[in-house]
Amino acid sequence: MSAEATAAHDEHHDDHHHDLPFYRKYIWSTDHKVIGIQYGITALLFLAFGFYLMMVMRWSIAYPHEPLPGWMSWIFTEEWKARWLQDGKVTGDTYNMFGAMHGTIMVFLGIVPLGFAAFGNYVVPLQIGTVDMAFPRLNMVSYWLYVIGGGIMCASFFMESGAAKSGWTNYSPLAGFADSQIVNQWLAGQTQWLLGMVFLISSSLLGAVNFLTTIINLRAKGMTWMRLPFFVWGMLVTGFLLLLAFPPLEVAAIMQLMDRVADSSFFMPSGLVSKTAGVLEVSGSGSPLLYQHLFWFLGHPEVYVLLLPAICCVAEIIPVNTRKPLWGYKSMVYAVLVLGFLSFIVWAHHMYLTGMGPVVSTFFQTTTVLISVPSVILLTSMIISLWGGSIRFTVPMLWAAAFLPMFGIGGLTGLPLAFNLVDLHLHDTYYVIGHFHYVVAPGVLFGLFAGVYHWYPKITGRFMDTFLGHLHFWPSLVFMNVLFFPMLTQGMAGFHRRWYNGGDAYLVEEGSGNIFGNTVLDWVAWNSVMSWGAWLLALAQIPFVINFFGSIRFGKKIKSDNPWDATTLEWATPTPPPHGNFTFDVAAYRGPYEYSRSDHEGDFYPQWEEPPREKAAPSKTTTTKESAKES
Repeated sequence: MSAEATAAHDEHHDDHHHDLPFYRKYIWSTDHKVIGIQYGITALLFLAFGFYLMMVMRWSIAYPHEPLPGWMSWIFTEEWKARWLQDGKVTGDTYNMFGAMHGTIMVFLGIVPLGFAAFGNYVVPLQIGTVDMAFPRLNMVSYWLYVIGGGIMCASFFMESGAAKSGWTNYSPLAGFADSQIVNQWLAGQTQWLLGMVFLISSSLLGAVNFLTTIINLRAKGMTWMRLPFFVWGMLVTGFLLLLAFPPLEVAAIMQLMDRVADSSFFMPSGLVSKTAGVLEVSGSGSPLLYQHLFWFLGHPEVYVLLLPAICCVAEIIPVNTRKPLWGYKSMVYAVLVLGFLSFIVWAHHMYLTGMGPVVSTFFQTTTVLISVPSVILLTSMIISLWGGSIRFTVPMLWAAAFLPMFGIGGLTGLPLAFNLVDLHLHDTYYVIGHFHYVVAPGVLFGLFAGVYHWYPKITGRFMDTFLGHLHFWPSLVFMNVLFFPMLTQGMAGFHRRWYNGGDAYLVEEGSGNIFGNTVLDWVAWNSVMSWGAWLLALAQIPFVINFFGSIRFGKKIKSDNPWDATTLEWATPTPPPHGNFTFDVAAYRGPYEYSRSDHEGDFYPQWEEPPREKAAPSKTTTTKESAKES
């Protein structure tokens, strides 16, 4: 064991040498497994809340002239309804508030903590054969900074101004003077968004440093770089993305915060006129474009921060359920490294409408097309891994298999947006929404659901129910596509992503000469179809909630610590893993995906299984003496 691993073990051992009180064991815990579970459950709660905000938005889009039904508005107090609903109907301000917070919550409070922090914390130390993360106490601080940041953002719903309303991107100058009617700007929802973001980014940076240090320094004996499971490689790259891309956004958040509370003008130009306040008194000379550059320098690597943990989960599940090695393992490793590098030089394809010149736009078009190459390598390798396999269609495998075409659709629909000529027409339409959500909803979430079902037996010692798993999977697959696929066609027809009434204001009499009005009329009926897809998708998650919590007590018990007959090190621990994780001196003797080898009995050869010892060859002296005696 390395010196770093020994130090981490000693620190962890000091905390657990005696039985800890409840609050130290389950609340202020420094155990990577408990922290992983904390992140997972908290992130799932935030995802549920973000999904609820989306359901309210879908009602406004489908039925703009009807009040919210009781089953959707019961969560609001009468006072809140009186302020933010007009005769029970969603207003434009409320729609903008819910839209901004839906995006923020799903990305920064839901998917990133679930994929990177929850799965990474629980699985990575087990897969590399160490006792804990490199900095256990820093790990705990990271989680609680995340909780504080999320709490600040969600509490802003109850402030006089309401929560942030300037989109999840929070563009200046709009975000610079939004909620300007509030006397104390520290108590404005827009300011609270920035404060919450500072806490969330700080949490991610601490987590990234911890992951990188752990993976580089605390690997078990024999765990060379090319013996690492692909899951660990993905988390390593994700850690680098967070470490390098998040600081610019944190700087941007602090600069915008100063614009709001200290009258600076980093992003506020001169000559701004507000309908309510007239000419804004700002010092001027700020650059709104600077904020966009800082935001999207994080924004595109963030896409892969969302995506890579899901790909990692799928890459672990496919070999287990096909009983064959992961095809092209080394190619996938090199591809994910290239993907991480290229993600830093494509950000301005989000900014074609800012008037960039042909030379700059050509550069970003080229890099955007190039980044599809490593993505295709990853997807193709996983698809080829299915070929010729003895596939076991377990519930995790269903989610993993469905991830492949869903991610494929998300990637293919993004290619046209790489070209500025196409993007000029599709920017800010539902086509962009459909493309992005195919990546992060049926793409990322399917991969993460696969991971939950796959590692649940290791965490709890029980399987999740198969019937409820199918009841969760099949409706989710159907209604995900009902919700998102029509967005692609609506977008190509020109439907704008921020119409809170679904285009109702553009409707015309059938057969009139208004071409755009007739186009809206042709496609507006899909609004209700997509909205019903969203609400039925919510119902499809009920079996998962029942399964997730019910299986802790009533699920079928596993018969061994390795119920899937897998090969990576996390399955060598007792179930659930105890303090210190391993009960023997763990070592890695081979690669992570040794399945169906002809030279080994059984169809899997675990990393921790010692190879058979060969008989010692006779020494040279003995051989010489025997030869002389025979002569």
